[in-house]
Amino acid sequence: MARVRVTELRRRVYQVLEQGPVGDAMGVVIDRLLVLLILLNLVAVALESVPEYGARYALAFNLIEIVSLVVFTVEYGLRLWVAVEHGPHRHLNGARARLKYALSPAGIVDLAAVLPFWFAFVLPADLRFVLVFRIVRFFKIARYSPAMRSLLDVLYRERRALFGCVVITMGSALVAAALMHLAEGKVQPDRLGTIPDALWWAIVTVGTIGYGDVVPVTVLGKLIATGTIFIGVIMMALPVGIIATAFAEQIHRRDFIVTWGMIARVPLFAELDAAAISDIMQLLRAQVAEAGETIVRAGDPAHSMYFIAAGEVEVALKKEKLRLGVGQFFGEVAVLRRARRSATASALTRTNLLVLSAQDLHALMQRDPRIAARIKDVVEKRVGREVVSPKGDIVTEEIE
Repeated sequence: MARVRVTELRRRVYQVLEQGPVGDAMGVVIDRLLVLLILLNLVAVALESVPEYGARYALAFNLIEIVSLVVFTVEYGLRLWVAVEHGPHRHLNGARARLKYALSPAGIVDLAAVLPFWFAFVLPADLRFVLVFRIVRFFKIARYSPAMRSLLDVLYRERRALFGCVVITMGSALVAAALMHLAEGKVQPDRLGTIPDALWWAIVTVGTIGYGDVVPVTVLGKLIATGTIFIGVIMMALPVGIIATAFAEQIHRRDFIVTWGMIARVPLFAELDAAAISDIMQLLRAQVAEAGETIVRAGDPAHSMYFIAAGEVEVALKKEKLRLGVGQFFGEVAVLRRARRSATASALTRTNLLVLSAQDLHALMQRDPRIAARIKDVVEKRVGREVVSPKGDIVTEEIE
């Protein structure tokens, strides 16, 4: 019994730390507190380097570091403990699963976030500059930020193309340096007398920085510099274009998967195939509701159903109030039959919604008899069992 409880506790800790079930309130709170602590650390490290602030607020900086050290050490220990719950590691024994985590990029960053201060206790005072490496805690934000994780995924996926850009850029700089050395090596022997000397000028020129510490003085040298500048503009645009395009595709792919998952969860659409769900996705429109804004009001005609993409919504029923989070939906009766709202739904926070109107869905059903047949079959089954109340649009499946 005790072993079962420990396993359940470990699984629960894993869900909280690794952003388990969608809508887990404790996991969201813990994540936000850790992100806040990381940001506080970054600000403290920067301000502590200013002598005036470092002396005046030394106690506050030390307190922040001690709290951070304890929190991040405990976090690292817990992540080691729950590593066996990670999907790809469940087939491994405890020691190997924890070793896998410790050697992973995320595990190395987590360890680096606590090691510097522990080292500071044993290092001589004049070597305490190692504490500046606390700035590595910035990389922990990638664990809590989907955008940063997406960017890192993009950089890894496009690594070959980016490496090719680096090779081409360095090759262009080397060719430009050789040409400039031939053109101005005798005129400026102290700055362009050798190809390595000229390579500095070529790198800053191709990089579109142009410090101006080395400039051509001959006509030929100026022509070479002009060509190098144009080449540099092209070379700098290549990786930017590669990353921007891949990042946009990554975000679009992630949003597509999230939206697909939300639609597939709706009982009304659960029996549709991939092509039908894709058609429904094209009919969705975005809507933003500010905190406190009423989305639908009891008694109003039901004309749309809503998917919650971000934020929280409160549904006020007669006897209770329900909270719906990311991935949940309401107003499904609008696509089943004409009715009036039985509850008022309001945004608790700034909420992003995906709206599907009954009119659009009916138009899709008229266009595709296959979809119409499947949806009508679901309608008959659900309304026949009186799953939907005569006046309501909040159904049991939605609440669950």
